[in-house]
Amino acid sequence: MYVTIVHVQVKPEHIDKFIEATRLNYEASIKEKGNRRFDILQDIDDPGKFILYEAYTTQEDAKAHKDTLHYLMWRERVPMMMAKQREGVPYNCLFPQD
Repeated sequence: MYVTIVHVQVKPEHIDKFIEATRLNYEASIKEKGNRRFDILQDIDDPGKFILYEAYTTQEDAKAHKDTLHYLMWRERVPMMMAKQREGVPYNCLFPQD
């Protein structure tokens, strides 16, 4: 399994708009071929801090996600909401094993 953890810091005035844009991306992403998990996490102590946990069966499935219309729309819509550029860190999942 191929996992990307995306760290996002959102400006306080854009938190609600970011959540809505990300919800739309989430709803379509969980229907993609190879999607295993797509979790959206919000920090309890810092509501502008988010983690997107994206797990796909293969690296190719994860790459295909970046070509979908819903991802491209999300990527175009959210940068102005962010306090700094998002950071995606890729991982190979050791456990659970497929």
